[in-house]
Amino acid sequence: MSADEATGWWTWRRGRVTAGVAVCTALLLAFHRAVPGGPGSLLESFLPWLGVVVVVLLPLGAARRSALALIALLLPVAAWTYRFGPLLLPAPEPRAGDLVVVQHNVSDENTDPAGTARALARAEPGLIALQELVEPARTVYERTLARDYPYRTVRGTVGLWSKHPLSGARPLDIRPRGVTEEWERGLRAVAHTPRGEVAVYVAHLPSVRVGLSGLASSRRDESARLLGDAVAAEPTRRVVLLGDLNGTVHDRALAPLTDELNAARRGLSPSFPAAFPVARIDQVMARAATVESLRTLDATGSDHLPVLARITWE
Repeated sequence: MSADEATGWWTWRRGRVTAGVAVCTALLLAFHRAVPGGPGSLLESFLPWLGVVVVVLLPLGAARRSALALIALLLPVAAWTYRFGPLLLPAPEPRAGDLVVVQHNVSDENTDPAGTARALARAEPGLIALQELVEPARTVYERTLARDYPYRTVRGTVGLWSKHPLSGARPLDIRPRGVTEEWERGLRAVAHTPRGEVAVYVAHLPSVRVGLSGLASSRRDESARLLGDAVAAEPTRRVVLLGDLNGTVHDRALAPLTDELNAARRGLSPSFPAAFPVARIDQVMARAATVESLRTLDATGSDHLPVLARITWE
């Protein structure tokens, strides 16, 4: 038995592997953009989950009585807290004039569109954005939401329902090259709210595939660039984007959007898949406004969870 073991003292001589993993985790959290290409995009999609590494390593370091490992673990704890800690803080109290919105990919295989529509309306948002609208479910959404949401616009498989008058509705051309089939997955309209006009964008970016080389996402990335260009050229000062972007706000591929728009200040709230959410790919972003808080609602008949956000105006 060593002297350290006999006395129960903590030692610097054990736990080097644990310390090394902790340092690597901290570096990935702080410098994830240095990881190139598809692997980097995949890492960024699940970046908050690096906190699990700390949870696993902490008891290992304690069991080994390794001062080196426990000191090293402070690095990823600090990096994770700096990046994600503010999202866990309590949201400010709602204020009169806040705009409440719901974003939901309702799934083209949803067997209960009426129940889904009623669940979204119960949250009493001012705007509801939906993706994967297909017949005959689309007609059910229109009929179920008509009383509380008299204003709507639908383009292809995306739609916007509003308590406030809408104008200037038009489709958005965010179709990536090589897509030849019918493909309408974006729209823009102006909502006339009590606090003024806001340009509302609704979008559904292409899906990605996870492989050994990371994320296969070229179509999603191109569509994000087209959407970012449209938002950048929007003449209305206030902008709200609601969409299934098939990417998290940490994913570098969404930089054309995150460079133009503010992401939520509060709420991690993974939204996909609904059975065991691991990533929030359903987003609410804004310009000349603040997305104060974001949370998921109860599951519907979709493989996504609905997302509710509260927006305050600058």
